[in-house]
Amino acid sequence: MSAPPALEVRDLHVYYGESHVLQGVSLTVREGEVVALLGRNGAGKTTTLRGALGLAPPRAGRVLLGGHDVTGRPVHENVRAGLAWVPEDRRIFPGLTVEENLEVAMLPPRGGRPWTPERVFAEFPLLAPLRRRRGGALSGGQQQLLAIARALCGNPRVLLLDEPSEGLAPLIVRELGEVVQRLKGTLPVLLAEQNARFAVRLCDRGVVLEKGQVRFEGTRAELEADPEIQGRYLSV
Repeated sequence: MSAPPALEVRDLHVYYGESHVLQGVSLTVREGEVVALLGRNGAGKTTTLRGALGLAPPRAGRVLLGGHDVTGRPVHENVRAGLAWVPEDRRIFPGLTVEENLEVAMLPPRGGRPWTPERVFAEFPLLAPLRRRRGGALSGGQQQLLAIARALCGNPRVLLLDEPSEGLAPLIVRELGEVVQRLKGTLPVLLAEQNARFAVRLCDRGVVLEKGQVRFEGTRAELEADPEIQGRYLSV
């Protein structure tokens, strides 16, 4: 029997008040792969991540982490079980240094090479010189890298990234892309992005949302070869 996906979302329905935001979203993230969650602004990308984590509890559907049903569990339990979320607004601790931000996020390793502050500084060269600087003194791009590094120090099973390239300088976007590339094959990533060019370049598979529904799911090659999907759902 094959191993279950690292993360599976089945027929997820999420409401904000009476607004039916997610209407039966299903997707899988397999071990070691990067899945891009694409679509225009308001398509439901962030809500899908929030629904998976438990911040937006679904009215129907299921969320499975490594084959185990985590639907409806408190967020802190899902985090300890291995779901790590990097929100668009980063939410670092501005009064702590870069190194302290990493230290407070550490959770026990789940096997393999653990993420520690020292590993972060080796693999995030732009953060290494800033280890003693307070989070509030960092640029927006530096804060984004710190937010991702902090999530990794929790040694997660799956990493959820919400619009990580939004508003960042090209140098930081390039560094961010290199980080995601290095994670391939070792850590499953669900990457919600409006910047389709950035996300498609990094992903193994893509899922395209429109108005809370899945309009396309396929490999990177299939996504790049479909002009209708490119033009209708991904162009600015």
